[in-house]
Amino acid sequence: MRTKTKSGAPALPLNQIVSGDCIEVMRSLPEASVDLIFADPPYNLQLKGELHRPDNSRVDGVDDAWDSFDSFSTYDRFTNEWLAAARRILKPDGAIWVIGSYHNIFRVGAALQNQGFWILNDVVWRKSNPMPNFRGKRLTNAHETLIWASKSDSSKYTFNYEALKALNEDVQMRSDWVLPICTGHERLKDEKGDKAHPTQKPQALLHRVLVGCTDPGDVVLDPFFGSGTTGAVAKMLGRDWIGIERDKGYIDVAEKRLSKVVAYDKGSLEVTRPKRAEPRVPFGQLVERGLLRPGEKLTSLNGRHVARVRADGTLVAERVTGKANPVGAVLNGSIHKVGATLEGAPSCNGWTYWCFRRDGKTVPIDALRQQIRSELR
Repeated sequence: MRTKTKSGAPALPLNQIVSGDCIEVMRSLPEASVDLIFADPPYNLQLKGELHRPDNSRVDGVDDAWDSFDSFSTYDRFTNEWLAAARRILKPDGAIWVIGSYHNIFRVGAALQNQGFWILNDVVWRKSNPMPNFRGKRLTNAHETLIWASKSDSSKYTFNYEALKALNEDVQMRSDWVLPICTGHERLKDEKGDKAHPTQKPQALLHRVLVGCTDPGDVVLDPFFGSGTTGAVAKMLGRDWIGIERDKGYIDVAEKRLSKVVAYDKGSLEVTRPKRAEPRVPFGQLVERGLLRPGEKLTSLNGRHVARVRADGTLVAERVTGKANPVGAVLNGSIHKVGATLEGAPSCNGWTYWCFRRDGKTVPIDALRQQIRSELR
């Protein structure tokens, strides 16, 4: 059930499945209100009759009415209408993901560009367990294509680069993803044991998209909700979601599925951030906060040098020179400058170079910086 905001505008139906035509529903939602759209539109497969395996058994393909269009021009008109409605509700820094096959993705890509979206990447989802080509007249269709686009070329879209790199064993995430199609326990079935939805997408695919391109609390909308994979993964990951679906049977399947989904605890939703995104903490703040005291002794990580903390957040140290280690000139300056000078290096990361003693242990001063950062988040 939708309510209205104090201004009288319709509120977003967060964490709900809205029954109806996706174009009409999106036109009824507030403008610039959604952070990300994941769309799995009809592929317009243009199937000519039934498909059978070599043993003459029928292949359970997509032959539903929602995937049938009279002509390419009809499909293009539908694509342009739902994309225009989607673009209106995206925030200025929002983005969209659209998935398709060779039947439709090139037409969708052109429509995206014509409407002002800015394509960021096309991603090839290579299926590790694709359905074979039973007629043997074409290559096995072993992949689908996803297009990732921002609302405009100036959008400051969300991209959690470090998080996707972490998902990929600290190797930069590529634009070819090898993931299996829905099988086994993940495949939803109806009362007869048949597929509840013919094109159910794997959770792994949505997990990668949402971890990489949204943050907890963001609003994710799926205009072709189907069996509810987008909503299920969004709920697990602490994102708000909106599903639009016109088929009552699919709505029932999705609602039953979502009722069993348990969200991860908030502490587990933090993702790896780039260092440049971390709050800046001056060394002097450690002194101001009493985490280090003026006059306290710091030692270099290699144990060769000693410096003392001053009240203004600088260090003072004595350079040790020569084999007999006579006392050299007094050095003072920032944690980075003093460390670099002592080591005779062009630069030095003072946060990892200098250490302090607590409870008999040597600890890098960076531990104190991280303590302050955790309070700022």
